Amino acid sequence: MRLRKEPGIQVKSPEQIARMYAAGQLVARTVSVLREAVQPGVTTAELDAIAEREIRAAGAVPSFLGYFGYPASICTSVNQQVVHGIPSAGQVLRAGDVISIDCGAILDGWHGDSALSVGVGEIDPADQAMLDACAASMWAGIAQAAPGHRLSDISHAVEQSVRASGDYGLIREYTGHGIGSEMHMDPVVRNYGPPGQGPRLRAGMALAIEPMITRGARHVAELDDGWTVITTDGSRAAHFEHTVAITAEGPWVLTAREEEKARETDHPQRVRLALHDPTVSVADGGHDAG
Repeated sequence: MRLRKEPGIQVKSPEQIARMYAAGQLVARTVSVLREAVQPGVTTAELDAIAEREIRAAGAVPSFLGYFGYPASICTSVNQQVVHGIPSAGQVLRAGDVISIDCGAILDGWHGDSALSVGVGEIDPADQAMLDACAASMWAGIAQAAPGHRLSDISHAVEQSVRASGDYGLIREYTGHGIGSEMHMDPVVRNYGPPGQGPRLRAGMALAIEPMITRGARHVAELDDGWTVITTDGSRAAHFEHTVAITAEGPWVLTAREEEKARETDHPQRVRLALHDPTVSVADGGHDAG
């Protein structure tokens, strides 16, 4: 989502990127715990309690809790819910459901933000194909997060990947974003559009890249709670997100999960991005008007 405008694209120092990595790894660990906790019979409120416990135990603060009045530590979006679903004791996961979990944390003043979608028990193969397509599009976008590329090269790569995967709805109203000392910063990172447009990417920038797709049409609506976004046709949705630092050597995925690295061994490019050396040199701190 995009809630406010920042004055420019924040460029971090190497030390600041290292602190973002620490925040990102906390988020990665929390999401891993949540993924294991997703089972039939579990409520989304229970998942929220787990997330808050994990984040606070590490000396961090949930990014989402209280953000513009949001009442929980994570977003839990089930089935036709696309993003910003509010955890509830009344929402019990059932076998065959699909849930998207979005998690953010602030550690020492720096943010990490990540999301993934998983099935509850055994799911429809068509739902699994949607999850795989959404994840693949995120990685396609991440691969373009390199110095000298334009911002819309990421957007175009995401869209092309989704289109190549099947007849999915690609959400336009909700986007990725810059991230660093605040959760939502410039630039807006769209998931569609032509390549070669927008600001040129520089080492030291950090982006949250997060495609959202549906098994039906792309149109969405917000519920009366002021947060939960659903598909208007009732089709199921998927959402994946990683926080990525742009470095001289290419993208460094700050929120990569250990099990994700292992699972992607048949995709060397994805593993390389996830395992980027945290000692890389990036630009001096400051702001770039782009």
